[in-house]
Amino acid sequence: MSPTISTRRRLLRRLITGQPIHSQQELVEMLEEAGHYVTQATVSRDLDAIGAVKVRTDDGGLRYEIQQEATGPGDEREIARIIDEFSDSLAVSHNLLVIRTHPGAANVVAGALDRAGFAGLLGTVAGDDTVVVVASEAVGGEGLINELDRIGVTR
Repeated sequence: MSPTISTRRRLLRRLITGQPIHSQQELVEMLEEAGHYVTQATVSRDLDAIGAVKVRTDDGGLRYEIQQEATGPGDEREIARIIDEFSDSLAVSHNLLVIRTHPGAANVVAGALDRAGFAGLLGTVAGDDTVVVVASEAVGGEGLINELDRIGVTR
């Protein structure tokens, strides 16, 4: 049985926070040693999903770091900007929120929502131009829409 995506992404977080990682190829090799046989393209998508970015080190080199979770008003404005910039429409159905995006932009919007840490947001599923956001029963899709309205998302 192959390891799951969430298991692989947890391992990626541990690898990046535990040691300097300078390239995606390094990660491909480290993941392979741990039993995760993936391509560089998969690692690239995983890095985006976990919020990893390349940062310049004091000696001028580059390494990966995990971005901090969105917590403040500035972060909320950035999330609102991303959703406004890449989304075409938002629709609610019970505990789901469906966001239509420009072609190829669904992962950007889903990643921003995943990092936002909204209460009641259980997760996102991104295709090419559609994001399905799953909310808890207690919050529901309407609750997520209200939260997006609060941070300034236009619809």
